[in-house]
Amino acid sequence: MIVVNNEKLLDLIKSEYKTEDIHNLNVFLEKKNTFNFSPLDNGLFSAAILKKETEYIGYSSVWVRDNIHLAHTHYVLEKIDVATKNVNSLMNYFKKYKWRFENIIEGKIDPDNVMERPHIRFDGHNLQEIDRKWEHAQNDALGYFLWFYCKLARKKLLKLQPDVLRILALFPLYFQKIHYWKDEDSGHWEEERKIEASSIGTVVAGLLQLKQLLTDNDLASHCKYKDKLVTVEFLEDLIDTGKESLDKILPAECIEPETKKRQYDAALLFLIYPLEIVETEKAELILSDVIENLQGNYGIRRYLGDSFWCRNYKKLPKEIRTIISSDREQWFKDRNQELKKGEEAEWCIFDPIISIIFGIKFQKTHNKKYLEQQTQYLNRSLGQLTNKDCEFGEFKCPELYYIQNDRYIPNDATPLLWTQGNLIKALKIMELSCKLI
Repeated sequence: MIVVNNEKLLDLIKSEYKTEDIHNLNVFLEKKNTFNFSPLDNGLFSAAILKKETEYIGYSSVWVRDNIHLAHTHYVLEKIDVATKNVNSLMNYFKKYKWRFENIIEGKIDPDNVMERPHIRFDGHNLQEIDRKWEHAQNDALGYFLWFYCKLARKKLLKLQPDVLRILALFPLYFQKIHYWKDEDSGHWEEERKIEASSIGTVVAGLLQLKQLLTDNDLASHCKYKDKLVTVEFLEDLIDTGKESLDKILPAECIEPETKKRQYDAALLFLIYPLEIVETEKAELILSDVIENLQGNYGIRRYLGDSFWCRNYKKLPKEIRTIISSDREQWFKDRNQELKKGEEAEWCIFDPIISIIFGIKFQKTHNKKYLEQQTQYLNRSLGQLTNKDCEFGEFKCPELYYIQNDRYIPNDATPLLWTQGNLIKALKIMELSCKLI
């Protein structure tokens, strides 16, 4: 069963798509302003498009991770200028705060103080850090930037000036210093620090792209910080160490004991797409784990036991809803409001990714089974668009659905640009599949 929140989409959602159908969907959704990305003047994207009453959630800020996913979306849509403008602004941000990398590389700062790490959330208007306690130990965000910047540079879409190479050199030197393969970070969900496969894998993807960039262009002698040279051999060792760690953890997210252990986490999907760094067998295990253990009717849970936007979340005071996860979890425990099984929020960023994964499988094998699965998850994604009664507007892409007074409704981060990006990308991949039928 597929839940379709907006009945006006019923005539457009098909069990079998043709190219014309995807075209009609795109035209319809464009007219409904579903894909409003509204970048800042410098090409960066806020996390969500907010109203005055939802500004409290802080999603008007810029996240490095979200911006790379959105820049990649525009790259897939062949809107190259949008993608390059975005990552150039991110590069300018890292240039401005390069001293955060340098202090840790030189041992001047203890990386356990996460506020001293490179900040992965900032004010996009002026490229300024935000003076607020946050879980900045997020190796995946830095890995995403390295991955996509180098990917574009390899295609000659970015200019590799000497100052850019010096910034790129800081990333692997930083990853080495913090021992990223066993570093406890807060990862995709900005929560309790632990050794996470989704973070390690993203860093590996970034290092692989940097290695290939240096190899393709014979640039290793120019990628350095002071007397520290980033050679291909150095990168290979860093990559191999990360892969060894991944082999021990995957298909789980974390194998540390007790509360940190996590078998299933939807963030692992991104190692399959767009990063494409897990082998076929591991990819199949991750995919089946997510579908069998995290999938709900309205979306896909991030992980079991996720208390963010759980049942009646808006009854919490605003200051509790938006504090960092470790402080929020303590608040839950102190007041005995622990999450009940099956009441985790169901997110909307994952179904489009699963559709894309199956679409790529179909395009490689021409096996109709994968086309059917691609269609199913595209339809689930379309079903998540908001209805006419939604306070945030109709045909919007929510961050997630949560339970409020016994019914699933979109949360206050609606529309979320990351969801928009994943959906329009899933439509693009479906269009490519239709051309093979």
